[in-house]
Amino acid sequence: MVDKQSNDFECLSIGDLADGLDKRIFTSSDLVTYFTDKITREDKDFNSIAFINPDAAVIAQKMDDERGAGQLRGVLHGIPIVIKDNIDTADKMMTTAGSLALDGARVQRDANLVSRLREGGAIILAKTNLSEWANFRSTKSCTGWSSRGGQVRNAYAIDRTPGGSSSGSAVAVARSFCAGAIGTETDGSIVVPAAMNSLVGIKPTVGMVSRTGVIPISFSQDTAGPIAKTVTDASTILSVVMGHDPADSSSKDLKQGFPRKFTQGFNRNALKGKRIGVVRNYSGFQGAVDKIFDGALCLMKENGAEIIDDISLPDQQTIRPHEIKVMRTEFKVSLNAYLAGSTNQNGIHSLSDLINFNEQNAQNVMPYFQQEQLIAAEATNGLDDPDYIAALKECRRLTREEGIDKALLDNSCCALVAPTTSTPWAIDFLNGDNRIGGSSCLAAVSGYPSVTVPMGYESGLPTGLSFIGRAWEDYLIIDLAYAFEQISMVRCPAGNPERFLN
Repeated sequence: MVDKQSNDFECLSIGDLADGLDKRIFTSSDLVTYFTDKITREDKDFNSIAFINPDAAVIAQKMDDERGAGQLRGVLHGIPIVIKDNIDTADKMMTTAGSLALDGARVQRDANLVSRLREGGAIILAKTNLSEWANFRSTKSCTGWSSRGGQVRNAYAIDRTPGGSSSGSAVAVARSFCAGAIGTETDGSIVVPAAMNSLVGIKPTVGMVSRTGVIPISFSQDTAGPIAKTVTDASTILSVVMGHDPADSSSKDLKQGFPRKFTQGFNRNALKGKRIGVVRNYSGFQGAVDKIFDGALCLMKENGAEIIDDISLPDQQTIRPHEIKVMRTEFKVSLNAYLAGSTNQNGIHSLSDLINFNEQNAQNVMPYFQQEQLIAAEATNGLDDPDYIAALKECRRLTREEGIDKALLDNSCCALVAPTTSTPWAIDFLNGDNRIGGSSCLAAVSGYPSVTVPMGYESGLPTGLSFIGRAWEDYLIIDLAYAFEQISMVRCPAGNPERFLN
């Protein structure tokens, strides 16, 4: 345990922080002061934080008073968490999705997941910068950049992409500006920035975490989820934000009592005797990553896993045209519904309004890339469009029936593994992102769970390993990720000069 005087809170897990709070070694007010001061001193280099909650200190004192009276709300009582700036908070903080069009916008009601965090005693310390509109504005975007927030930079190398679109959430955790974070994902937006900043990211089964009050892209694929330094920390956060929401029909299949499993601990020997499928056609995009991946497979095998190699699933090039049709169609419908109830100073109440605002403010909104995705989405024809219906059916066939489900069944496997993404590429405002490969679309398009865990480093840049499973088997793949984390112990903190060993 670290004492109060050392102020070394960043070395402690959420469980350690809770233990220190229980033992009165430090207070939640101490934590808020420490993290806020650290953000003020250091975040100018990384730009992860959009704005700090002006009420954080008051909330911390309330949590301290409740703890002193023996009134603990849950596992996150008094723990500072940051959330992505596309999640509604009915407080003094804005909800902007990184867009100048929504600058100053405030909402009247917390997102469902925010209500759960508050009810569980978490302190929402700040909102984080992100790729504008969760990276659904341009086909040539620079990930981590937004017109309202500017460019977020990787926690391990400031000239490199942070990944996205939950860019600031990942970097804030990696730089120890908070105890953990919430991101959102439609395709890769949790797992990619987590992997690129040497963190754990959990992309749950769609429906496990309510999307009510989250600025949408695609209701077929959208989910929120945790980003943290360890599997246990991420799972602890997930246990608080998950749950049924009558306003989100996707959560109807969530079983009663499901959240309790995620605070009961995990098995260091979970890989023993398990058949793990290797999706080889979702690797091969970067030789250095493949080498680290093969080392991870050997480590799993040495610890009792049976590795089933050379599994091939429908590739991203086949899936992507159908996915983009679904995303654009659902984005227009969902965003129009969200904006219709928005109160904002620029009068943005539809996708059309947004496009017009961007055109009229192009110098500030579009200095590096345009709004091709928004324009293409505006041209879609709604949920009754036969092309949309066919695309959605094909997405599910390719990633479920002929994808993850088939691969697991045919090979008698309990989970699939693949590299999460490439090492972080150089930030390039002129040419945009230099994407060369990744595996996020399998779980994203199917709506199934995936977990990324640190896998190693190449030239000081992080790499991640993804575990992918069937719908609602989140606990199983988190258990497997925990086992790998414990046997590998590969993660090294950002800013540690001794961190890169391979």
